[in-house]
Amino acid sequence: MSRRLEICVVSSIGGHLDEVLCLLPVLNENDFFVVTNAEGSLPPEIESRTIRIAHSQRDWKLMVNLWEAWKILSEHRPDVIISCGAGPAVPFALVGKVLGIKVVFIETFAAVKKPTLTGRILYYFSDLFIYQWKNLSESYPKGIYGGSIF
Repeated sequence: MSRRLEICVVSSIGGHLDEVLCLLPVLNENDFFVVTNAEGSLPPEIESRTIRIAHSQRDWKLMVNLWEAWKILSEHRPDVIISCGAGPAVPFALVGKVLGIKVVFIETFAAVKKPTLTGRILYYFSDLFIYQWKNLSESYPKGIYGGSIF
């Protein structure tokens, strides 16, 4: 029997969160918690597992998100961080790397023709980088084409 992983799912609220929730069947086979950056309604299956952080808009609150990431990741010590964006993905990935936590980034399904800013940054920090559209292979030559995941 394989060991259950502790997974930290990091996402902005809205479409990115909807995408990563498509992974619930896999997440439910492990221990997981969700970190999101805004108030809003959450599906009941993750409400009690969710930690909310400050909402940053590429502003000074990024520093707050870095501190929040340090506190949360130091306390929970997940095996892996999984995200498909946006805002909180970068600070959590950076802190995760410092703490020796594996980072999996899945470029959002909405990135059809060109990479996202988050994807362009996390391409260099992810242990596993997956994109969902073949035409992004030039932008992410060391990434893995996963096809439609979400």
